[in-house]
Amino acid sequence: MRSWVLFGLLMSLLCSSVSAAPSQSDVEARRKALNDLLAERWEYTLRTSPIYASFLGDKRWNDQLDDFSQKAIDDDLDQSKKFLVRFEAIDTSGFPEQEALNKTLMVRDLRMGLEGARFKPWEMPVSQFSGAHIDLPQLVSVLSFQTVKDYDDYISRLKQIPRLFDQTEIQMRKGMAEGLMPPRILLEKVVEQADGIASKAPDASPFAEPFAKFPESISAADQKRLREQGLAAISASVVPAYVEFTKFVREDYAPKGRAEPGLWSLADGPARYAFLVKESTTTDLSPEEIHQIGLAQVKEIEARMLQVVDQLGYKDLKTFGASLPTNPKVHAHSRQEIVDLYQKYIDQMYPKLPLMFGRLPKAKLEVMPIEEFREKQASTHYVEGSQDGSRPAHIMVNTGNFEKGTTLDIETTAYHEGVPGHHMQIAIAQELPQLPPFRQNEFYTAYTEGWALYAERLGKEVGFFQDPYSYYGHLQDDMLRAIRLVVDTGFHYKHWTRQQVVDFFHDHSAIDEYEVQSETDRYMAVPAQALGYKIGQLEILKLRQYAKDQLGDKFNLSNFHDEVLSAGALPLDVLSARIHEWVAKQKASASAD
Repeated sequence: MRSWVLFGLLMSLLCSSVSAAPSQSDVEARRKALNDLLAERWEYTLRTSPIYASFLGDKRWNDQLDDFSQKAIDDDLDQSKKFLVRFEAIDTSGFPEQEALNKTLMVRDLRMGLEGARFKPWEMPVSQFSGAHIDLPQLVSVLSFQTVKDYDDYISRLKQIPRLFDQTEIQMRKGMAEGLMPPRILLEKVVEQADGIASKAPDASPFAEPFAKFPESISAADQKRLREQGLAAISASVVPAYVEFTKFVREDYAPKGRAEPGLWSLADGPARYAFLVKESTTTDLSPEEIHQIGLAQVKEIEARMLQVVDQLGYKDLKTFGASLPTNPKVHAHSRQEIVDLYQKYIDQMYPKLPLMFGRLPKAKLEVMPIEEFREKQASTHYVEGSQDGSRPAHIMVNTGNFEKGTTLDIETTAYHEGVPGHHMQIAIAQELPQLPPFRQNEFYTAYTEGWALYAERLGKEVGFFQDPYSYYGHLQDDMLRAIRLVVDTGFHYKHWTRQQVVDFFHDHSAIDEYEVQSETDRYMAVPAQALGYKIGQLEILKLRQYAKDQLGDKFNLSNFHDEVLSAGALPLDVLSARIHEWVAKQKASASAD
């Protein structure tokens, strides 16, 4: 009797497994449902973030600024919850790998956004690095000014600036009432930035730059009208908004800024920092673990730096650092010389790329100086091009400190921001046709910045950094990222003072004082962001070594790089799983041969 029961149970399980196998039509229907939902979510993102849409080259909302009202923020959170439920309901069994990953990453992004909402980041919306006062003028460098409509749209946006500043001030006042305040020392810099724009005559404002020169295709009559209307909008809307904002920050907001640099001093500080660490690193590493990784990295890199210093004839880092201000070999003589050096290093790297990559980006790359209105607080950075190719990518170079700064790190930064760094990774992601737009434009700090930091090392591998000063600059920048692990966690987890951070910099690097101060302020302003660089770099190096160890003489660097870059930006755990699967396939293929 028992055998018949077992036989019946076996047949029942077999039938259920057969009936559960998804039909091809069922799989296709679910794939379409996911792709349609991804398209709907992307359209929603662009529609509710018109500045981001413009940044990507989508002009449909070019006459609008973002809505920063509480209603818009609450509506967006509500929409995120609804989208999350709909995405989670889609069964991806039987899907191609990348399509299943589309759902995984979208769900992850939505969950992280909703998890972070409990900290009300919109109530601390300004620092010396971000906020309406500093972000809006940068629109000039990313917008297209080719047609009369481009200019009319831009003028429409200028007239909306007072509304966006009012909404920003409302959120800042809410933060004041709830004790959510940035450090006072940083808010004093915000005052300086905003006042620098508020005090300029309309025709000298950074917002007036598009009206200084028009395309020849625009008639003289239209040029005259657009210039007059644009300057009138700056005079009537932009300047008064900046004047009012500057007054508010100077008299009401900055005086209530917190005294302590670390997030720990906020009521929810430890939990807030833990969330930001997870978001930046895409790992479960604790602040203490990251601090210890940083200390170990500082020790390792310092030993290599001492070897270079010894080669140059100096006994230690401090002696070397003291020699730099008067060493003519490490100083530029003009702003243009700095721009030219970046261009030189990028140009020399391009012919080497086929040695390390199979897939190369089609998008072009230009070098441009950072606008003077923000150069005091800005660092050299990459600005991606529009996906349609109408606007090339830029490396925005800070030339403001050329008289006192050094040229030590220009070569390594050119590789980081340009090729084979950000431009290789971001431009290739934009050009991957199999990825939906949200993944073509995805950003995870640990992956994106980790790749760029890893890419700096590739310069050495292909024979560059011939100048020992330039190689020292490369090591110094690697040291900077290691120091970040120590001092960022020092600030926000270990209750370090600002002076402790400055002293740690001086004890372990020859970074000039200007950069030390700027970097220190950065970690106060954007907690945990700087952790992603070194954590990401170390993970990519670990994965590369794993692949070499497993594949032996079958390891191909170009194939490895292509695999790392072939799915757009990824959380580190997803990247690790992907590389392990790739290695297993490579081994199986080699065995079959």
